[in-house]
Amino acid sequence: MINHCTQSLKNLEACLDKAEQHAAARKFDIGVLLIARLAPDMQPLIYQVQSTCDYVKGAAACLSGQTPPVHEDNEQTLDNLNVRIRKNVAFADSVPQARHAGASERRVPFSWAPGKVIVGVDNLLQMTVPNTYFHLSIAYAILRQNGVDVGRMDFRGRVNFVAA
Repeated sequence: MINHCTQSLKNLEACLDKAEQHAAARKFDIGVLLIARLAPDMQPLIYQVQSTCDYVKGAAACLSGQTPPVHEDNEQTLDNLNVRIRKNVAFADSVPQARHAGASERRVPFSWAPGKVIVGVDNLLQMTVPNTYFHLSIAYAILRQNGVDVGRMDFRGRVNFVAA
């Protein structure tokens, strides 16, 4: 499941590349897209990318018994966001499969719920996957709303077909 989330981060990076091409072709500053929002009370694209990354790295760390690496939320450019995506993918990919032994029952605490924990499988299914795809979908929608030519295949990425 974490591998699927990291693939989604790679797909997001490809969508951001399309956003850069879109801005260049139309001769406007890509920064306009980075601060774009779907609604006034929603967070901008930069935040959506940061949050997507945070949920993936958090799950990779917590489910392997590690502390997630800390990344300051100080990205201001497309290059900064791409670096953050690559750092998080690299971290998640660096966790050896053996570290995930017992992950489904590992107890995961949250700073915002003192004295309470959630078991690994519930963390993955109730927190990581829904929040990853929420922020990923919002990022995608911001790009679409602003005319970037991304579609379902960009969001979903490649499909691993096997012979019938």
